[in-house]
Amino acid sequence: MQKKTSRCMLQIEKELWSKGFKNIAGIDEAGRGPVAGPVVAASVIFPQNIEPFIFKDSKKLTKKQREELFTQIKERALAVGIGIVDNSVIDRINIYNATKLAMKRAIEDMNHNFDYLITDYVKFDPYPHISLKKADEKSLSVAAASIIAKVFRDRIMEEFSKYYPHSFDKHKGYLTELHREEIIRYGLTPIHRKSFKIDIQYRLNI
Repeated sequence: MQKKTSRCMLQIEKELWSKGFKNIAGIDEAGRGPVAGPVVAASVIFPQNIEPFIFKDSKKLTKKQREELFTQIKERALAVGIGIVDNSVIDRINIYNATKLAMKRAIEDMNHNFDYLITDYVKFDPYPHISLKKADEKSLSVAAASIIAKVFRDRIMEEFSKYYPHSFDKHKGYLTELHREEIIRYGLTPIHRKSFKIDIQYRLNI
């Protein structure tokens, strides 16, 4: 089963390599859905002799597994880039455009030439790219980018929990029942996305 999964995880990259593209970057993001905190994108380029070592969606991995893979990805990749867009920009340009801006910052942060991009169902013109649904389950590069983005964003949210009364280290800004109770109890913080217009905001007349 793992061999079949292994072949699938590099199928897209191999097809692109066979067409002459050498440096292929996978891009993914973390944090489109939360009502607080930034959106973070990551991009990863692997060498052509890489062997698959990620076999699960980042959301299905434990925190410990993601942390271990975060280190392995940094060690095995030719380049890793991270892009961050905070909640104030999200409120100004909307989450979709903020996600693309984070992706742009991620590829710039790689500081490495790339020939082609693989995105997780996000159109990314004018860059040469292929946009695939559930790309993190089909591309090793995108799967790696997903892990880098999630681990990095989780660390940001854990840091925010030291400064605000909300349990950002637990819910990471997603609107869980705990987070709803905290919004009612403590109100909104400077890192909440006001443009998301969550129902609690209306009840609090914010």
